[in-house]
Amino acid sequence: MAFKRKQGKTKFMWFNWDASSGAITAGSLMAVSGTTNYVAKATSTTAAELIIGVLRHSIATTDADYATDHLVEVEVPVELNVVWEADVTASLANTQIGVYMDLTNEYTVNPAASTYDIALCTKYLSTTKGEFVLNIGALASTV
Repeated sequence: MAFKRKQGKTKFMWFNWDASSGAITAGSLMAVSGTTNYVAKATSTTAAELIIGVLRHSIATTDADYATDHLVEVEVPVELNVVWEADVTASLANTQIGVYMDLTNEYTVNPAASTYDIALCTKYLSTTKGEFVLNIGALASTV
């Protein structure tokens, strides 16, 4: 239940995390806030240009620094067409290769929605998993 890089170049960058944001799972898509200097988990309605990459380590309520603002490591694509494997919440079909899809939440793709066009399906793996190129960041296109 997370985004995992399969192919392409990325780098790791550190961003501010707001302690009030709660726990989050490694492999979740992260977005910059339009109003603060913090990153937060992406949602089903986060604009593509605000999503920056994938969280490297989980943040748990049992972490020593959970209740304090701190830096988190995010895997950021440094080239176009980095391929990520991800779970889907609705049944994925082989005929959906080449189709843009939305997120269900920060770590799954929704093949039944296409308003924000965050993930382009590039490979069908099963009805619950596929490979995707993310349409994110400053170069995100409005398809």
